[in-house]
Amino acid sequence: MTEIVLGVGASHSTLMNTHWDQVVHADRAKAFRDALSEARQAISDARPDVVVIVGSNHFRGFWLDLIPSFTLGVGEVIASGESGTPKGPQKTDPVFAQTLATHLVEGGTEVAISARMQIDHGQSHAIQYLLDGIDVPVVPLVVNVFAQPLPTLARCVELGERLATVPGDQRVVVIASGGLSHQLPWPSDWTDPDGEDEAFLVEAWLNGRGEWERYDQRRREIIVAARPTIFPEFDEAFLSDLERGELRRYAAMTSAELEAVAGNGGQELRTWLVMAAALGFAAGRRLAYAPMPEWLTGMGAAVIDPSEVRR
Repeated sequence: MTEIVLGVGASHSTLMNTHWDQVVHADRAKAFRDALSEARQAISDARPDVVVIVGSNHFRGFWLDLIPSFTLGVGEVIASGESGTPKGPQKTDPVFAQTLATHLVEGGTEVAISARMQIDHGQSHAIQYLLDGIDVPVVPLVVNVFAQPLPTLARCVELGERLATVPGDQRVVVIASGGLSHQLPWPSDWTDPDGEDEAFLVEAWLNGRGEWERYDQRRREIIVAARPTIFPEFDEAFLSDLERGELRRYAAMTSAELEAVAGNGGQELRTWLVMAAALGFAAGRRLAYAPMPEWLTGMGAAVIDPSEVRR
């Protein structure tokens, strides 16, 4: 059976690329970047044959005309390259990806597949910082965390547990990209936007296929102008639960309950639950955490290393 040799959870923010020189909390920013480097070294030391990146997509590759709960990239993977993130085709392992897709579906966890998947920073931020210089294929698993209705957190746990039983002999690292708490200036209900900015965003989400760049500048302006809303107490509790191996309890939360305590961007924590479930909810290790209002997000990084657990 394939061995899950490491799990990594890390926040992402393109403002890290574009607004580094405007950071006020420079010590926090450096500590987070150093944590990404530490996680990257752990990935390298784990010697993976393939990396599954569980992340979101911010309406540059998925649109409201069709947005599955879970989508697995089983062929070409093309990064959109927004805001200084990697651009173009990525190294992939279609055989493993198709095996994983078949295994999940036959096990009762239905996933859509994409033979030509476009990813954005929800996946490529991890490629940029966590896989820099590591020559390893990636298999993206995109979780819908923005367009209601969202997959339940319990379903995400189920998916992660089945990911851990995929047949084969590969060494697999699972990366969760997203979170922690934050509030994006996006409509809470895409069917009923409030004001011109939200109406514009819904239009971009619905009509952006093939021309997302046409909407990107104003989208960027709306996000950069947003008021930071971060929930540090929730983030600290979440990371403490990860360290104790107790993230399974979050599977009982509803989407509304999670948003109330972690913001709409906190819905990305589904990716961390998939990762933690794939590692059997083993106890993990926090590498860094700090609220970063300049990046609108509670920025955290952690690893779950089975070899550390055994020791």
